[in-house]
Amino acid sequence: MPSTDASADAGTAPGTDAATCTNPGPADRGTAIGAGPGVADADPVRGIDADPARGSDSEDTLELRLPDEFLALIANEASDSGEDRRGEHGETGPGSATRACADLLDRIADWGSVDTPVGVFHLVPVQGEQDLALISRWMDDPTVAEFWQLSGPQNLAADHVRAQLAGDGRSVPCLGVLDGRPMSYWEIYRADLDPLARHYPARPHDTGIHLLIGAVTDRGRGLGSALLRAVADLALDKRPACARVIAEPAMRNTPSVSAFLSAGFRFSAEVDLPDKRAALMIRDRCLRDLM
Repeated sequence: MPSTDASADAGTAPGTDAATCTNPGPADRGTAIGAGPGVADADPVRGIDADPARGSDSEDTLELRLPDEFLALIANEASDSGEDRRGEHGETGPGSATRACADLLDRIADWGSVDTPVGVFHLVPVQGEQDLALISRWMDDPTVAEFWQLSGPQNLAADHVRAQLAGDGRSVPCLGVLDGRPMSYWEIYRADLDPLARHYPARPHDTGIHLLIGAVTDRGRGLGSALLRAVADLALDKRPACARVIAEPAMRNTPSVSAFLSAGFRFSAEVDLPDKRAALMIRDRCLRDLM
């Protein structure tokens, strides 16, 4: 779930901001996006349960019961997979994507704007070729490409995003609009319904995030940390059933990890994913006022 202001704050880390990547790795991408960043195609934590010796905390207990939404998805997949449905913005999408997006992530399109220390911020679900072209340009930045690995032909990044738009709603790609200006790309996904859940003690309704800051001029000045905190808290406010926001930046992306820490996330464990060694970062509802 990403180029976390690595690029934006070094990936999102104020002070370090190395590259903008809170993001997904190729393998994660399949996970994430195939499932949405797959772990949210952004850096899903895929490995196998985190090694307690490496710092996973005891409070992260494993929930063995499958969420009702997951069971419903399995039951309805066959009947919904071929239908065309029209979204609230008029776009069409395959299967039950529109309905699933509303059910699985509590209608991100309706989350609204939020005041942050760096300006008024709004998450807007991706729509149309213009958005895809903008995201593709951002992905071509060498700093971003190092972690997202979606540079090159425009269709590479566009197909990555389209896969989420055509999916079942477990991952929703969005543009981050700051004071009316699109300046970042986000993937908000259900970590508990993503392949990432196989690699950490997932809980029902865990919400994952991936982030990349688009313009070089927006990186390294604290924007990433401020926006990560704002989006994590927005998810907790708009998703009452969600108790935690999850992220899995690459351990080697120091700026990104630093950005998450500055944004009120805590380091939970190191996790081996197919394409990287990741830092499992968690922002807890119960600790949000303390961190």
